[in-house]
Order: sequence, then structure tokens, then C-alpha cells
Amino acid sequence: MTTTESAILCVGEALIDVVRRPGREDSEHVGGSLLNVAAGAAALQVPTYLASWWGADERGARLADFAAAAGVRVVEGTAGAPATPIALADVDADGHARYTFELTWELPPLPAQGVGHVHTGSLAATVEPGGSAVVEEITRLRQGATVSYDPNARPAIMGSGADVRRRVETLVALSDVVKASDEDLAWLYPGVDPAESLRVWSTLGPSLVVMTRGARGALARLAHDDASLEVAAPAVEVGDTVGAGDSFMAGLLVGLRSAGLLGGPDARARLASARWEDVALPLRQGALTSAITVGRAGAYAPGPDEVAALDAATSIV
Repeated sequence: MTTTESAILCVGEALIDVVRRPGREDSEHVGGSLLNVAAGAAALQVPTYLASWWGADERGARLADFAAAAGVRVVEGTAGAPATPIALADVDADGHARYTFELTWELPPLPAQGVGHVHTGSLAATVEPGGSAVVEEITRLRQGATVSYDPNARPAIMGSGADVRRRVETLVALSDVVKASDEDLAWLYPGVDPAESLRVWSTLGPSLVVMTRGARGALARLAHDDASLEVAAPAVEVGDTVGAGDSFMAGLLVGLRSAGLLGGPDARARLASARWEDVALPLRQGALTSAITVGRAGAYAPGPDEVAALDAATSIV
């Protein structure tokens, strides 16, 4: 694998969603949190790599083709799984889905150098044996790269929040930027105000922590500032919310990278002393990319022209 110092490396799952509805034929869709983030960053014209774990089978070929079409370069060794992972979504007559997973997760060899920023999260950071390897590799890579993390909880395979809380907090402490949804935080810390959990995370090591709250926008904290920033959500007609959090993450990362706040030790130092005016535009970009995604069906990844158009035309609520 050949990278540049400006590249983003996404480490984690890509899979096939199999949707089953009573009286209908099953349908299959490309998915996976880390594949979504990689596709989102690539759509915003940033060189992006994906290290994942799928099979050398028909479903794996679909994932590889999707990544190639999105402009995402796949790390060698990714197609080493015994079978491509699937997420089974059994949807009842009321539209509610119950998820089960069929997957294994191991980590292909990652580059020794050349990565400016590495992003991970969700299943890849918790499912073993790959989860422990992810922690080891993040610890190694962060010596020369900035790090971001999104726990993106999947209770159907992760178990309870108590089961993964220690691992989550380890990765929060290793990261420069952390994003979680209010639902993630409520699951991890039952009975605790998610905003308070976000505040505690800001004391563990990351310079910027963000909580997404759906139509209510997002809440951000800088580690060195006692205040928080409300990030408003653009007013758009919602198609579905598939991939919305991943799209927010991609937009935020690309915005921070463009501002010189991600991409190596010097960028880490700049982010650690950043002011609200330094991160306001990247946070807005995350809100804009997410809004475009929820306005379309599926985990749509908008390009820079679409983001600029929405920025110019859409009111903020």
C-alpha cells in the first residue's frame, strides 16, 4: 500500500445488509460504518483508504466494486475473511428492524508509515480478535497520525454498554476527535445525561468531542474550554437516516483536515489549542453532509458542490 501524508485511513467493517420483510423477497445492500465514512471522505475529494475484512466471494466483490467506484483504495489483505460479513435485518409489518450479524473480524496488515489520519470505530473496535488488534495499531499509528473514533453502538453484537465500556473509553483516550450519538451515550451510560457523559469524555484525552442528536443538531466540546457549542441542523426533508452519523463524521474529518487540525503531530498540537472559531466551519460541514445524506435513500455520500449548494441555500434551525 502506498499512501501520502495527507491520506485518511479508515479501519473497520464493511458488510452486506440483508433486509428481510414478511411476504417480500430479501434485498441486499452494501453497508458498514467504516466503509460509509471512507466513501464520504473520498466523495469530498480527500485521498482515502479502507482496511477491512471481507471474503473473496461474490458479496466481497460487491464491496470491493463499491469502494472502487467511490474512490476508496482498499488495503491489501482486506479480502482475507472466510466469508463476507452480513447484517440480517428482519423488518416487521410496522417497519421495526431486529438485527443479527454473521461475521468474523480480523485486521489486515496496516501501513508502517504514510498515514496522516486514522479513523476507527463501531464493530471493528470491539469484536474480537480484531478489536484488540485495532487498539494496538491505533496506539502505534498515533505516533505519526491524528486519530478519530466513533463507537457507533451495535447492541445486537456488542452486548450491553457495560460489556464494551472499558474498550470504548480506551479508544476515546487514544483519540484526538471523538463523535458519538446521544443514543450511543445513553446506551453506554444508562441513567446519565448524555451531555454529562460527553463532558467526561472531554477530560480523557481527545481535544474535540461531538454528540450528534438527529434533527436537534449536535453538541461539541473542546477539552480546554468549559463551554459547549450547539451545532444546528439544516432544515431538509428527511428520506431516511441510514448513514447519517457516518456522513457527519466524514464531513467533520475533511473539514478539520482542511483547517490544518488533522494530519500528524503538528496538526494534533494545533487542534489541542484550537478555539471555537477554528472548529466552527468543520462542525458545520459535518452537519451539512449529514443533512444531504438524510435527504436521500441509503448512505449517500455528497460531493463538495452539493455541500456548498446546501450551505448557500438552506436555512439553519
